[in-house]
Amino acid sequence: MNLIAALLEQRTGQQIAANRAWRIETALKPVLRECGFASLDVLVHQLVSARDGTLADRVVDALLNQETSFFRDAAVLDQIADAAQAMQEANPERRIRIWSAGCSTGQEPLSLAILFAERGMAVPGREPEIVASDISPTALARARAGRYSQFEIQRGLAVRRMVEWFDSVGGDWVARPALVRRIQFRQQNLTADAPPPGRFDIILCRNVLLYFALPARSRVFDTLAAAARPGGLLVLGAGETVIGLTEHFRPSQGYRGFYRAVAPRIETPAAAAG
Repeated sequence: MNLIAALLEQRTGQQIAANRAWRIETALKPVLRECGFASLDVLVHQLVSARDGTLADRVVDALLNQETSFFRDAAVLDQIADAAQAMQEANPERRIRIWSAGCSTGQEPLSLAILFAERGMAVPGREPEIVASDISPTALARARAGRYSQFEIQRGLAVRRMVEWFDSVGGDWVARPALVRRIQFRQQNLTADAPPPGRFDIILCRNVLLYFALPARSRVFDTLAAAARPGGLLVLGAGETVIGLTEHFRPSQGYRGFYRAVAPRIETPAAAAG
């Protein structure tokens, strides 16, 4: 258990708390079955003795928490849409850019794309640009396909939206190509990789930092700050905060619960001496 947990933290920066070690065996059952391993001990022996990089990739991917749903915390998404609309009206000469970091299987960026369309913001050439990233290649493949089970589609998605934006295919629901095309999906490790190119007006990194140790959280905030446009907004999960972890973001005065990107304070030699 310790070796597998250490592999996950080394590769991704994410930790598995001791009281949640049961997740390891549960998450790896499909890997054991597919590889024909009788137990976790056999799996670990293969990882150590064979130094099997492909197997290590599969193990890490299986351990990643992909909990998500459509319109999760709907009031937060509505406030994001309010902010994006205000930014669009204030900056008609450029497209507003949004980054969904840790997008999992894509429900969050798809929800945003639907909201923007409903608000009349999806004007060709001016619609908000949405970039969505995740470390998991498996999750990203599902996000790009836009295919969801009946259970997944019913979690947060109203019937009206389901019928308007998705087609029923073989018992699943598939997002229409015109919707998926509004999102750029890319693989990214928040603790190790550079952020997507350019600056973003709004960055969502919700319910991701919960799984990182404090030093890793600080590195992630540095990455997010490097990608944020000065004055841009950062949206975290309800149980997450920037307090004590970064100087790059401050609570937003205009949007409750959001954080505003600020330029780092640079002291002059005279100020430092004083």
